[in-house]
Amino acid sequence: MKTCLVVDDSRVIRKVARRILEDLSFRVEEAGDGSEALSFCRSSMPDAILLDWNMPVMNG
Repeated sequence: MKTCLVVDDSRVIRKVARRILEDLSFRVEEAGDGSEALSFCRSSMPDAILLDWNMPVMNG
């Protein structure tokens, strides 16, 4: 199963994206900002990343 990392500071947007991606047979991981996403990618690189450009802490 392919993995997609969804990165957005909006919990609602992450939830909507998760539902769509799971319907497309992706395993979904989430991060609330660019810093969390970078940490995730350092430990396990996803097959795809869907990210917001403007976020607090660290932009996409």
